Amino acid sequence: MCRSIKTLRPPAIPEEATQDEVRAAALQYVRKVSGFRAPAAHNREVFDRAVDAVARATQELLDDLVVRGQKPQPAAAAAQE
Repeated sequence: MCRSIKTLRPPAIPEEATQDEVRAAALQYVRKVSGFRAPAAHNREVFDRAVDAVARATQELLDDLVVRGQKPQPAAAAAQE
């Protein structure tokens, strides 16, 4: 596991993760999996698409997680009604 990826949900962090934090985690993940810190020009597009996809999946996960003992997020509460 990439040690520079941190937990992005409360209570590990005091507030909701920012887009920058989600993107940074996605970038670290793609770097680790691909083995490239910075891809060559011919791999840049696929690398960037992978970062975007991982960031979207990460945000969806964070938005939908329900942590026991925590108040539901506004979006989760509205979806349950």
